[in-house]
Amino acid sequence: MTLGTKLSVDQEYLKSFSEKHQEPAWLKDLRLQALEQAEDLPMPKPDKTKITNWNFTSFAKHTVDTEPLSSLEDLTDEVKALIDVENEDKTLYVQRDQTPAYLSLSQELKDKGVIFTDILTAAREHSDLVEKYFMKDGVKVDEHKLTALHAALVNGGAFLYVPKNVQVGPVQAVYVHESNDTALFNHVLIVAEDHSSVTYVENYISTVNPKDAVFNIISEVITGDNASVTYGAVDNLSSGVTTYVNRRGAARGRDSKIEWALGLMNDGDTISENTTNLYGDGTYGDTKTVVVGRGEQTENFTTQIIHFGKASEGYILKHGVMKDSASSIFNGIGKIEHGASKANAEQESRVLMLSEKARGDANPILLIDEDDVTAGHAASVGRVDPIQLYYLMSRGIAKEEAERLVIYGFLAPVVNELPIEGVKKQLVSVIERKVK
Repeated sequence: MTLGTKLSVDQEYLKSFSEKHQEPAWLKDLRLQALEQAEDLPMPKPDKTKITNWNFTSFAKHTVDTEPLSSLEDLTDEVKALIDVENEDKTLYVQRDQTPAYLSLSQELKDKGVIFTDILTAAREHSDLVEKYFMKDGVKVDEHKLTALHAALVNGGAFLYVPKNVQVGPVQAVYVHESNDTALFNHVLIVAEDHSSVTYVENYISTVNPKDAVFNIISEVITGDNASVTYGAVDNLSSGVTTYVNRRGAARGRDSKIEWALGLMNDGDTISENTTNLYGDGTYGDTKTVVVGRGEQTENFTTQIIHFGKASEGYILKHGVMKDSASSIFNGIGKIEHGASKANAEQESRVLMLSEKARGDANPILLIDEDDVTAGHAASVGRVDPIQLYYLMSRGIAKEEAERLVIYGFLAPVVNELPIEGVKKQLVSVIERKVK
């Protein structure tokens, strides 16, 4: 099986890759079975977005060899700008293409049982723990062709484990794309045991612009009783990268909480899925998303919170700006399953279009299978208000600056609500660059 790649990606290649990384038998077997399943599974079918001609499988190399960092000073200025280089106590993982390049975890956190390392090292050194959760409680291998290919070809990512009763401050992972020839199948797995908490922030950044690169990214978050995970991300991949990203949370424990703060700023065609399953009673899910599309890219964003537990709360807030010839679909889904009494599902999606050729579509969906609940939604799609522009320009502000101010005013209600200060700053910087 070659999957249409220049590199032969077959069973023998995966066996060799697995043996090279000294992977446990369960992971090698999972890879081989997933590759076999991928041959027959259909592609996902995102609503109102045709992806049959998008490249999700063809790439020159599955991995490239990149040197680890001797110091963070070896990073480019644009990457260093994402990191608090002066903070010696930071908890940080840096990955260059598929290579783990830098890791910082304090001895204090290690002594408390916290695990933070790259995903392949975790599979090797903490095999039983990773096996317990890897594509079990979140994303399943056989959901469609892209999830199966991901399971087969995982070549990067991180594992973060927080034991019971441990609170962890900000944890950061930076994934640097700096090779034109390779694909990234990144997997992030975060487990927060009972009464624990952690804030995790990740950055995806391209320092190159290949013609046709492939990124297949999956993140899984699992929480125990009264546990809390705040997950922030700023995706900033170049226009030559076709991206499938699936971030999924499973709030298993009673009164546990999963919050997402996502800045989806890729310049290439992107399919993004974000699902939070509220299994436990009293669980809480909150997703805040900011999007800026430009050029000729096509994007599809599906955000859903599914309520299984009683008195669970789910909130979705998304604001997007489309300029040039960019087009986007915003799907917001709040689903309350039978038995999830007293649940509350609320959502808001708004899209602002800056040019005649830009397109946006906001689709709020409520699926209610229980009577004693609260639910609501709001959605809007529109262009820049000419009265607002006229008012600003009448005060001597140039048209380009006036448009910039209108955009900031439109995105501010979401940016200001993001729970992670670092994500706010990074988003403002990226937004500034994209709306010039």
